[in-house]
Amino acid sequence: MPDGSAPLGWPVERRGLSRPGRRRYPGPPMNTNESVLRIHDLSKEFRGGAFWRRRFRAIDKVDLEVCRGSVFGLLGPNGAGKTTLIKILLGLVRGHGGTAEVFGLPAGSSESRRRVGYLPEAHRLPNYLTGWQVMMLFGMLAGRDRKDVERRAPALLERVGMLKDSQRKVKEYSKGMQQRLGLAQALVHEPELVFLDEPTDGVDPVGRMTIREMVQDLKDAGVTVFLNSHLLMEVEMICDRVVIMDHGRILREGTVEELTPKTGSVRFELRSVPDDIESVLEGFGELRRPDARSLELDTTSDEQVDSAIDRLRARGVSITAITPRKLSLEQSFIDLVKGERA
Repeated sequence: MPDGSAPLGWPVERRGLSRPGRRRYPGPPMNTNESVLRIHDLSKEFRGGAFWRRRFRAIDKVDLEVCRGSVFGLLGPNGAGKTTLIKILLGLVRGHGGTAEVFGLPAGSSESRRRVGYLPEAHRLPNYLTGWQVMMLFGMLAGRDRKDVERRAPALLERVGMLKDSQRKVKEYSKGMQQRLGLAQALVHEPELVFLDEPTDGVDPVGRMTIREMVQDLKDAGVTVFLNSHLLMEVEMICDRVVIMDHGRILREGTVEELTPKTGSVRFELRSVPDDIESVLEGFGELRRPDARSLELDTTSDEQVDSAIDRLRARGVSITAITPRKLSLEQSFIDLVKGERA
């Protein structure tokens, strides 16, 4: 294995970042209007039950388009069809209707696969290999020559915090270490599109932050990231667009902003709250006190907010911040799925 001073190859220092150790990926030339994934009327059925007589649709007439250089989030409860959809796009499972294209080619074609990286959910790496050998194996399976993989692997292993442990066997790794190694192998052949299925599963908070930073670096370089995660807070932090699925169908698609609308509630941060605050804001609807220096007020218009500000100032109350309250992506997701199943 080359030492840590070997040429780092693909990752180079990221411009505009002062944090030491952060690296970016040059990646492909970016055209954000170009679709890297295009799905139309896609369906997939499975058989089950006695004598395989029962049929159920894991994917039900799905239409979807993902643009280059975006971070696309796929959300849904267990059994929603998320992993099946990813496997169809990778050519691991065949659909029963509709079309799926990756880089304008049929999903699963050898040419499209060469340009794709994949971190499966609950993946199993060969436990008799070392971390370094895993990188060499998957890099060469992806069509890279040995010297190229040797040049690229150290920087990726260092980026995920696994370089110093790369000579240990996989069977000695914790679940989080295996997950970080899995992410590195998904990137070793410099893919233009990366599928990450639960990438932070079993990873500690520092490791999750590292993975989020890597996803942002990939996006900055024009690499498209297709993310499936149960951690909705992380999806909300890093995704440009999100699809919510259930029972194989798309319930809603949009930006995080579109999926987390304002609730009509406004939070006021105050230096101090007078004892007669209820009478000061009488007639403004329900008033809540989240903590000693905050108020939450339900409003119906900006004019009501202005009136509340005027009343507080007239009473001599110093306002330090005013924040419109929004639904979290998690609450929006729960409301949508519950409404669909009601």
